[in-house]
Amino acid sequence: MPSLPDMTGPQAIRALENLGFHEDRRKGSHVVMKKDGHPKVVTVPDWGKKSLKKGTLRSIIRDAEVTIEEFIEASR
Repeated sequence: MPSLPDMTGPQAIRALENLGFHEDRRKGSHVVMKKDGHPKVVTVPDWGKKSLKKGTLRSIIRDAEVTIEEFIEASR
């Protein structure tokens, strides 16, 4: 299993968009992403250039129901 990359909120949002998610709504500094036919929403903190903590990024990947490899590939 590859290690998690150092990633900001906007980078994670872009990766989710490449995986078919779209922005459903924005509340403060958090973006809620949805995908048609996907049972869960994925909430991503958008703190600009500040990196996401590893646990937060792991939770985003888990909620998106993709592997770490798929998420890393989508972020490129």
